[in-house]
Amino acid sequence: MTTTIFVVIAIILLFIFVYRINTGESVYKYITNQVTTVYEKYAPYSFKIVREKVKELGQEYTPRQYAIQISVFAVASAIVSYLYFYNLIWCIVYILASILIIPYLSYLRCKRLYSEFIFEQIQVYTTNTIMEFATTQSFVKSLEGVYESGVLEDPVKSDVKTMIDMAYRNGTIDESINFMNEKYDYYIVKNMHQLFFQITNEGARDASESLENMSQDIDMLVEGVYRDRIDRAIFHKKFLQFGIVLYLMVMLVQFLLGTETYIEMLKIWYIQLLLHTIILINTYFLLAGEKFYNENVGAE
Repeated sequence: MTTTIFVVIAIILLFIFVYRINTGESVYKYITNQVTTVYEKYAPYSFKIVREKVKELGQEYTPRQYAIQISVFAVASAIVSYLYFYNLIWCIVYILASILIIPYLSYLRCKRLYSEFIFEQIQVYTTNTIMEFATTQSFVKSLEGVYESGVLEDPVKSDVKTMIDMAYRNGTIDESINFMNEKYDYYIVKNMHQLFFQITNEGARDASESLENMSQDIDMLVEGVYRDRIDRAIFHKKFLQFGIVLYLMVMLVQFLLGTETYIEMLKIWYIQLLLHTIILINTYFLLAGEKFYNENVGAE
């Protein structure tokens, strides 16, 4: 009990200290600035680009939404850890640990949104290039038409411009196609490029039927991807509910044993070790599910 009181007093003193050294500046703003500084220093460059694009799309969480997320995680972890250990120190440990997970979840979410955005841009790129070719009968002219139409956004728009420059510089489309294939590893991109490569280099007389079939393939793929996203979102919701129920199974154990008996059992070291293991395994299970949901977006 004495140790618990000491920890609580230490936290209060730390809060007062932080507040006093930042006169005229709210503690919230100070903490936000510190987190931003750490992020700018240590976040991978690739993730910074992804996060900026998510912000540009208007899908990044606001500070208020992040504050709500932190509050929910803190309260949920406090309730769960207290039900497991009836110990304030472990409550604080698990609260801090759960808050530290939030940046990782934000990273996964941003990657998913960016991947979905890129796939939508690739759909626009392939569909419009095929449509433009029906008029121009030239792959490079088709790229120019798509680029100038304004339907694309960066980074795909800039990459299409790079393709055009490569084609004019080399006099062939080979390097342009290889560049785009390596950067966007989608089979609809490679198949379309292969068809245009054959048309350009082998002089195919009438490719209208092949292009029409490819347009239909793209439409079917897009329909399948969006259907998959809906199904995955429904499954993700059920998955989270199941994970939360697993955390609360300790309530059933206490109901069967009785709270007093359960608290007595907590004095045995290997019982506490077992409970920590259960929490860690369940947390790993949830994080692995989140990683799968956000990284495997079903684009191909």
